[in-house]
Formats: sequence, structure tokens, C-alpha cells
Amino acid sequence: MRLRIFLTITTIAIFALSLKVFGEVEPAPPSIGADVPVTYFGPPPSSVQPELIGPLLLLKAGTVDQDAGTVTLPLYQGRMHETGESVWYILTDTTDPENAAALGLNHSAKLEYADVCRGARQAVMENDGTLTFETGTVDFSPDHSVTPGAAPDFFPPAASQPGSVGDVFYSPLVKVQNSRGHIYNAPMVAFDVDAQTLDTFCDGDPDYSLVHDKVVSICPSDGTVTLKLTPGFSFARPVLYLSMEADDPMPAALEGATYAPGLEDIAVGRDDSAFSAVERIFAFVNGPTGTDNPQRQGFNSALSDVRGPLNVLGGIPTIATDYSPLWDLNVGEWTQEAIDLGYRSRLTDEFRILGFVVQGWITGQSGTRFGSSGFIVNCPIVFRFL
Repeated sequence: MRLRIFLTITTIAIFALSLKVFGEVEPAPPSIGADVPVTYFGPPPSSVQPELIGPLLLLKAGTVDQDAGTVTLPLYQGRMHETGESVWYILTDTTDPENAAALGLNHSAKLEYADVCRGARQAVMENDGTLTFETGTVDFSPDHSVTPGAAPDFFPPAASQPGSVGDVFYSPLVKVQNSRGHIYNAPMVAFDVDAQTLDTFCDGDPDYSLVHDKVVSICPSDGTVTLKLTPGFSFARPVLYLSMEADDPMPAALEGATYAPGLEDIAVGRDDSAFSAVERIFAFVNGPTGTDNPQRQGFNSALSDVRGPLNVLGGIPTIATDYSPLWDLNVGEWTQEAIDLGYRSRLTDEFRILGFVVQGWITGQSGTRFGSSGFIVNCPIVFRFL
């Protein structure tokens, strides 16, 4: 298999997951410091009421392997309208609340407002239940590469190339015209390849010139695909999510995601307001670094130690009403004064971050006004640890 991702420091993907990464976010068992073993404790409150504390699978269509850092989801096959080329995709979110509950998808009412220009592709449902797509293709053949900048400022990268590139009309969002016009988040994981070829990757070791870089294994005969997850936080709760697309080549390369030009037509900077399709995700340029530093976070850290950046998501289902898988990337930078005073640390919730911004300890990049970077990343939420 071709080596598709390289770094000047290491040959491991920048956002590759490992047990060490999950060790940073997975909560310790309640038996720590107690006089009884963990088996004596009752079920977590989330098993009784999802809004309460405790682990919770949000994308119920999937099966999460916490040790491997993966999720296995149903694999769907559609086709292009004019050419008949095969479209292999997953479903993660929808504007249809009833079908979200029935299929185990995330419900996101805000996706309705993504139906602007190229924001959502058009599709029709055929008699056999498959989708035929009007537009939007993906080339999975490019070699994914990220070269960090010179130390100590590893971000921005000196060079980057996403491993999959959509055409000018590609967006992961699909509006099904003859199914009440609902919008689905349907990221493509392979294109124009037959089932027999993909079945050779049922046990893993896929050819990344044919499939999405997050694919661990793909198996049409079983109707499943297994994908790598990314750890982060939402309102101080550790979470796992899928990074599938971005509307710019650089964040797409950093995320190991597909460059999706169609997402460029969706407005940013208006999160939580009327008719906004996005939520905010917070990332840091110069957070604490060091492989063994329990406070490590941010792009400099991820590019130097090849572990996750531990981004902070806004509202997710069960703890907010404004969830969207489309995240408006807000990039913060700690001021030199904050660093000198020892204030720089790992931040895990939106309002804590915004408080530091108000106090002047965090700005936008290079001291600019804090806010939207103008980039959108498609990152469906999968699992909540707490």
C-alpha cells in the first residue's frame, strides 16, 4: 500500500489516533480513591436519562470501538445521474427528526439552512431505495501530505495536500427531492469503484487512492465501513467525532478529510442566530505542547507530537439544542502576556474560552480579532464520554 501521508518529523498522520490520545480525554473510573472496586458502582446516570452525566453513544447507527478509536457504520451505495458511477457513502445527520430516531442518526434542524447554492447536492430516491445524485464527485487518488512549519511555530504547515478532493459541486450534504425535501449529511467514502474491489479491504489495509483517508476497513458484502475517530471536548465533556470534509484544502489536509468546495457557499460567523447552518468549533494555534504534558492542546502540539489537537465543539445533542455537524472554525492564539503569566492551559468548554477572549488573554491569529476563520469542517458527533 502506498504511503499517502508524510511529515518532515514523522511518517504518522498528524491527527492519527492512538490509545495515548484517548488516555488524555477518557475519564478515570469512579473507583479511584474509593474503598470498593468499580464493579460495585451502579450504571451511569446517562443510561437512565441521556442528558445526565455518563457515556452515551450519540450516533446510534454506529458501533464504537473505544480501544481502536473507530466507529463502524452502515455503508450505502448510490449512483451518479448522468454516468452511473458508483457513490459509496455514510449517513450521520438529518433534518428529519423521525428518521433520525428510526435510523440512529443525529438530528440537526440547522442543516435546513445549508441548502444554499452549492451547500447541498440534489438527489432522488429510486424505487429500490437507493439515491441517484445530480452532481458532486470526489477524487480519492491524491497523496495526502502535511509538512509542519519550522520549530517552534509548526503551524501553519509549510505545505499540505488533502488526500481526497471534491469537484466544484461536491458537498457532503444531500437534499432528497422526493422524500419531503429533507437534507442528509452523506459524506462520500469511495467513488467509481466496484463492490468486488472494495471487498478486498474487508479486513483492513485499504488502498487510499480509492477510499477516504479515515477508512480503516470497508466491506460492501457486509454493508459496513469502519472509520477513525477524533477526540475533543464539548462543554468540558470529552467526545469523539468524525472529521470528514472541510471547505479549504489546508484544514482538509490537517484533518485527513476531503476538500469539499460546495461548503464554501454556507455562511459563517453567524452561529446560533436565525437561519444559521453552523455551530462553532474552537482550535488553538499555540496551546501547551509536550508529548507528556497533560495540558497539551492545539495545532503546534499536534504538528510536533503527532497527536490530536483536542478541539472544543459547541453544542452537541443532549446538552444543547443548536447542534450542527458543520463547524465554523474559530482559531485562537494565546497572547505572549498570558504565556508569561502562566495562564496558558488546556481549555475544554466554549464559555471558558470566550471568557479568556474577553479578558484579552486569547486573540485571533497574530493578534487579530477573535472569531470565525472563514473555514467550515464537517465533523458529525459520534460519542460522549460524560
